[in-house]
Amino acid sequence: MKFAGTDRYVASDELTLAVNAAITLQRPLLIKGEPGTGKTLLAEELARGLGAPLIPWHIKSTTKAQQGLYEYDAVSRLRDSQLGDPRVQDVRHYIRRGKLWDAFASEQRVVLLIDEIDKADIEFPNDLLLELDRMEFHVYETGETVRAVQRPIIVITSNNEKELPDAFLRRCFFHYIAFPDRDTLQRIVDVHYPDIDKDLVARALDMFFDLRDVPGLKKKPSTSELIDWLKLLLADQIPASALLERDPAKAIPPLYGALVKNEQDVQLLERLAFMHRRGNRA
Repeated sequence: MKFAGTDRYVASDELTLAVNAAITLQRPLLIKGEPGTGKTLLAEELARGLGAPLIPWHIKSTTKAQQGLYEYDAVSRLRDSQLGDPRVQDVRHYIRRGKLWDAFASEQRVVLLIDEIDKADIEFPNDLLLELDRMEFHVYETGETVRAVQRPIIVITSNNEKELPDAFLRRCFFHYIAFPDRDTLQRIVDVHYPDIDKDLVARALDMFFDLRDVPGLKKKPSTSELIDWLKLLLADQIPASALLERDPAKAIPPLYGALVKNEQDVQLLERLAFMHRRGNRA
């Protein structure tokens, strides 16, 4: 099973090498990078490219590792026992399988996405060490051991909100998705908008990279935000000539709300534009 990108996902040579190395080593692939660089999309397109089912597990701050294995609903069982429900005789009625169980039980090799693992508690990665290493776990309520029928391809994403434990990192193959260069971004745009005006794209990329270079910007616009911005430019039929002004200190990009996502950065751009206008008048 080899991954080489898809018609909807432009993968660099380094990323392709990392994906295939993780598959060969049978290690989880830990992907880091700026938000919006396509980490989650990688897992989706990896599954599509390999013709494998995708099992996504989106992590929240309240997510516990045990939820990925299974959850035992003792409260429902107690309530049913009080009502005389005969199902209480079989504890399996009160066990809800988690995403790892689904992945382990699949007859077909799947891609398991553990998305934004850094959102969870710091102990979350450690609590999955044994299960990800041995590809099995024990169900204490039934006494059974669940083992992977086919070892899943595991993709773990992180936005670097917190450091991950060394013991966990040792079990992963790591890759950092660097922000794409201009040529790669051009290819990504071509995938999403094959018929877009080339002059519009060229000017949009000029303005986009200038915006990312503004000193003091709290959140730089990402690849996904560029795609959204281009979609708006096309929908509003904004011509390439409207993007002639490349210096972000002189003009705020049209429809900037797709690129700039907090008030501090908006105020920074407005101050730069104001200072430039005042300098011109002087």
